[in-house]
Amino acid sequence: MDRGRLLRGLALGAVWLVVTVATGLAIFLGSSRTVVLASHDAVLRPTLDGYVVIRTGPVLPDLRLSSESVVGADVTLGKTNADSTEQLVQRYAYIASQPEGQIAKVRGSITEMALDAAVRGAVIGLLPVAVWLLLGRARRRELAEHHAVTGVVTGVSLVMIGALVWSPWADEEPVGQDAGDWTTLADYLGPDINVPEEVSGVEVRTDVTTAEGKRLIQSAVDTYDKSRLFYESAAQKAATLDLREPEDGDTVVLLVSDRHDNIGMDRVARAIADAGGATAVFDAGDDTSTGESWEAFSLDSLTNAFEGYDRFAVAGNHDHGTFVTDYLDDQGWKMLDGEVVDGPGGAPLLGVNDPRSSGLGSWRDETGLSFEEVGHRLADEACASDERIATLLVHDTDLAEEALERGCADLALGGHLHVEVGPVRVLGDDGRTGYDFTNGTTGGAAYAIALGSKPRREASVTLVTYRDGRPVGLQPVVLQTNGIFEVEDYQRLTFG
Repeated sequence: MDRGRLLRGLALGAVWLVVTVATGLAIFLGSSRTVVLASHDAVLRPTLDGYVVIRTGPVLPDLRLSSESVVGADVTLGKTNADSTEQLVQRYAYIASQPEGQIAKVRGSITEMALDAAVRGAVIGLLPVAVWLLLGRARRRELAEHHAVTGVVTGVSLVMIGALVWSPWADEEPVGQDAGDWTTLADYLGPDINVPEEVSGVEVRTDVTTAEGKRLIQSAVDTYDKSRLFYESAAQKAATLDLREPEDGDTVVLLVSDRHDNIGMDRVARAIADAGGATAVFDAGDDTSTGESWEAFSLDSLTNAFEGYDRFAVAGNHDHGTFVTDYLDDQGWKMLDGEVVDGPGGAPLLGVNDPRSSGLGSWRDETGLSFEEVGHRLADEACASDERIATLLVHDTDLAEEALERGCADLALGGHLHVEVGPVRVLGDDGRTGYDFTNGTTGGAAYAIALGSKPRREASVTLVTYRDGRPVGLQPVVLQTNGIFEVEDYQRLTFG
């Protein structure tokens, strides 16, 4: 390659790089994404000011904190579901005390927007290079002699690039939301309120409309501190529990159920799972109170807590509609739908959503079925399997009753009752033994929603051990409302 050709190649590469970086950055800063965040429909926009700014609306003051990097985010909260402003602010406090799921969601969305902008910028950067190469040397010389034509071509190219960068179809920037001064949360609340060190970096935008929100934020800070301390202490204790150690060839799975939005228990459940040697998690449903999109924060938290685990789930009766199942499926959970799959440790696994979650009663493509009819179809599927079913994962173990009575499964796992029941030995019609076990509420839920600074009743998880493709034992772990753990004895399952 001669020197002149090398220089031209380097020049074209430089042009591509400059255009790519400039346009990619412009696209990135002009992009936005609608996500469900902190129980709101929210619009997320990237910034380069090093802050995450949360625009809460006309009632509460805006908040911001350092992103600890050059890249920041502007979050405008939209509609949500709450009975009162007080309830909404308390919800913010609970979510803020266990923020890992929401942080991961914002970081993931910003990363996706950056990658999208980089790809678009790289494609746009190729335009001037492609035009240069396609014209050829002779044509370039001719155009150079006609400056007017060259100007028109350049102008058209700039308009095309500008349109791609500007993206006029994108959402407009928030308007009129930058009034007021930023002050630290401690200064805003005053000397009578002890602000936890973990939120000392939070700043509040103050103006004439924020005085009424001060009382609500004072209450939220108190809730935040109590919730953070309770669940942080519980997670630390959980990591040191004296649990059964898995033997060679064992596979351990953690069973959770009836979380009902209590994201505080997620890190506690993960700590128990790690301490017990678990590598997978079963979710028996009722992760939400209503199954609506504002409860995505609960699903984000659960997914983040069990990152790296094999994850299997069914929907409960409170996970109404399709949002929960679709959302968990998108986040990598294996949603059981009435077909046998390979479960942890190679143990055949069969499960189905609670038919009451759809409001219609459904089995695959059938709708309008009763609870009993879905249970009958589940039993038929289990008994038709070439391999004996090791585990039936359902929300309510009554749904698996017929399959156990027909002798077609080793173990049925569920929740729904909010109290622990079993394991109950069931002798099948063919003389084979199965077991029925109901986990207590992992969220410590007394009602349909379990958000709070601590569980409202004892919170439960269960370690399920498998060997040679069959369940061989259960060990429930219970967190009392006073923060004390009760580790139950390991219960062996024998099948004769």
